[in-house]
Amino acid sequence: MLFGKLLPREGNFFEMFNQHADRIVEAARAFAHLVANYSDPHLREQYNRDVDNAERAADRVTHDVNRLIHKTFITPIDRDQIHTLINTMDDVADLIQDSAETMALYDVRHMTEEITRLTELSVKCCDRVKEAVYMIGKLADHHTAEAALKTCEEIDRLESDADRVMRSAMSKLFREEPDVREVLKLKAIYELLEKITDKCEDVANVIEGIILEHS
Repeated sequence: MLFGKLLPREGNFFEMFNQHADRIVEAARAFAHLVANYSDPHLREQYNRDVDNAERAADRVTHDVNRLIHKTFITPIDRDQIHTLINTMDDVADLIQDSAETMALYDVRHMTEEITRLTELSVKCCDRVKEAVYMIGKLADHHTAEAALKTCEEIDRLESDADRVMRSAMSKLFREEPDVREVLKLKAIYELLEKITDKCEDVANVIEGIILEHS
C-alpha cells in the first residue's frame, strides 16, 4: 500500500516524528559538548541543562503523538508502528539524559578516551536516526525507501562498532583500573552509552519494518 494513499484525517505524525528526531540530535550533541568540556564545571552544567531541555521537549512530542493516536480516525501507518516508533525514539533521548545524570550522580572525575569514542558513535547513530526518520513520510518513492534502508544498515554498523569499543573498554577497565569505585562508575557509564546505540538500532529495526510493509 502506497504512503500517498494513507493520509490521516487529522494531525501530522510524520512531522511529529521529525520534531522528535531533532530533539534526539540536540540532546546527543549537547551531551557530546558536555563530554568535550567536562573539565569546565560551568560549561558542564550548561550542557547538562541543554540535554535536559532537549529530553523534556522530546517527552512532550511523545506525549502528543500517543494522545493523537487515539484521536485520529485514519493513521498514515499502523497504530502499533506509530506507538512503537515514537516510544523507542523516546528511549534514545532518555538514555542520553541518563548518561549525563549518571556522570553527575557518580561524580565521575575525568573522561576516558573510551567515553569519548562511545559518545562519538552515539552522536553518529542519532544523526542517522534523524536521517531515516525524515524519510518515513516519503517512502512511496522507491529511491527514498532504498536510501532509508541503507541508513538503517549504517546504524547497525555503528552499533557493532560501539559493541567492539565497549568490549575493549571493559577489558581495559578491569585490567588497568585499581580503584574499585572508579571501575563501578566507568562500567555504568560505558553500559549506558552502548545502550544508546543499541536503542538507535531498535529504532532502525522499526523503520525497516515500516519500509518493508508499506513501500
